[in-house]
Amino acid sequence: MRIDRRRALALFGAGTAAVPGPAAAQDQRVRFDHGVASGDPTADRVILWTRITPMDPSSGSIAYEWSLNPVDRMAGGAKSGRGTTSAARDFTVKVDVGGLDPGRAYTFSFTSNGVTSPMGRTRTLPEGPVEDAVLAIASCALYPGGYFNAYQAIADLPRVDVVLHLGDYIYEYAADGYGAETGKRLDRLVRPAHEIVTLYDYRTRHAQVKTDPQLQAAHARAPWIVVWDDHETANNAWVGGAENHEKDEGSWNRRKAAAIKAYYEWMPIREPDGGGFSINRAFEFGDLATLFMLETRITARDEQLDYAVDLNGPDGKPDVARFRKRLADPDRRMVGPAQADWLRRGLANSVRTGRTWQVLGNEVVMARVGVPDLRAVLGPEKFAEATAGLGPDGVRRIDRMTGISKLGLPYGLDMWDGYPADRQRLYSLIQRAKANAVVVSGDSHAFWANELYDAPEGGNRVGVEFGTTAITSPGVGDILAGVPVGQVMADANREVVYSDQSAKGFVLLTLGRKEGKAEMVAVSTILDTTFTTSVLKTFTFAPGPDGVSGLAEA
Repeated sequence: MRIDRRRALALFGAGTAAVPGPAAAQDQRVRFDHGVASGDPTADRVILWTRITPMDPSSGSIAYEWSLNPVDRMAGGAKSGRGTTSAARDFTVKVDVGGLDPGRAYTFSFTSNGVTSPMGRTRTLPEGPVEDAVLAIASCALYPGGYFNAYQAIADLPRVDVVLHLGDYIYEYAADGYGAETGKRLDRLVRPAHEIVTLYDYRTRHAQVKTDPQLQAAHARAPWIVVWDDHETANNAWVGGAENHEKDEGSWNRRKAAAIKAYYEWMPIREPDGGGFSINRAFEFGDLATLFMLETRITARDEQLDYAVDLNGPDGKPDVARFRKRLADPDRRMVGPAQADWLRRGLANSVRTGRTWQVLGNEVVMARVGVPDLRAVLGPEKFAEATAGLGPDGVRRIDRMTGISKLGLPYGLDMWDGYPADRQRLYSLIQRAKANAVVVSGDSHAFWANELYDAPEGGNRVGVEFGTTAITSPGVGDILAGVPVGQVMADANREVVYSDQSAKGFVLLTLGRKEGKAEMVAVSTILDTTFTTSVLKTFTFAPGPDGVSGLAEA
């Protein structure tokens, strides 16, 4: 299907009402430059969001009204209200509307000083018997990395009940950093131009990203359920710091608090009672499925091990035994005891109440992924042919992968492979509940279809996993263009059924009563706003009394 952005945006009014013409700008005091959004739906409530941009940045409080109306136009169910916003929350608006009907679709909009926002569409979650649910799974949207065509493709879906965003909604890097070459080519360089550190910086970056009309269209299409990963704060974040946080950038706790305050202001998420960072929460899709959103970054995660720092012994040579011992330390965690107990109780309740599926919304890849030796797998001739055009970054990546492969160590230490004992604890929770576990993951900039086992060899299948690729962020396949990395990964790893390390897009997950289906939806380009979509692979799976089945390619 060929998509033209200007035609598609007209479906929701995004990019039209948001930007008044020159004549209107002279007499209007506010604008809605950032569209509208909704999120965290339950059976009887939903979050509505917008941002009111004052013509005068020094404005005090701004009054607004909101309205929500059933799409079916049947009597009853309309809601409305009013409130104020101010610079204290960056003029953003977030309304938690209650008293709604289960499984009902609504439209909504905001009005301020005589100006009306674009219209959004949302829906509550169903109660009781449910035949199916459709979720679009997205992650990793680097603004300078390309156009957000995958968001537009989500907006154009004939049906999507919820958009599930697994993190890296923004990136913290400076304009001359990650993605700069493409950003210059497309005139999509980030603001502010420096790496973001302060509350003002994070607000400015969120504001820029939300001016994108394709993102606005996706937000206006359906409610979102979101979780942050690392780049909403800084790369490879953990509870006490981040790889991309330096001492001269001030206090990590101050930076983290600023980043999350901006996130809460700019995202349609229901904030934790009493504040804080514990955004683990559950959503019930009637009697069909429970979605558990896990926070694995800044509430409990221990610092990642680093091959460059932690692998070598005192003599400067690799000490693999010592490294493996540290990696397997049972005290190393991604999920803290409180969140684990919450998940234990939630899984047990979901199974006990007869729900078919237990879905884990999770930021990073959970499967065991070893590193193949590309030279050995491809052979000298094919390897030389595949790598002939690689630049310095590609050569360095190949050399690093080869070294890790020869030592038999994991592909990624920021993934669950870097916390194997905690992964086993999570698997035990799934097995104890006899859950039909479907894990969805982001972060990796690649598509994955994985089967999860509780032991490297043999063992029992615990669940299935679908990793979504990036909206725009470059992946290993972009660095190693021409090298069949995904196929080699799948061939070399028992748990990896399929991987594509180059495509950009999203996963469309459909859960039925007797079968689930995951489609890897790719966009043809991120360098032009006219694009096509295609389904690269489709996998099906089935629930069972002792857990989910293996994957079958449809």
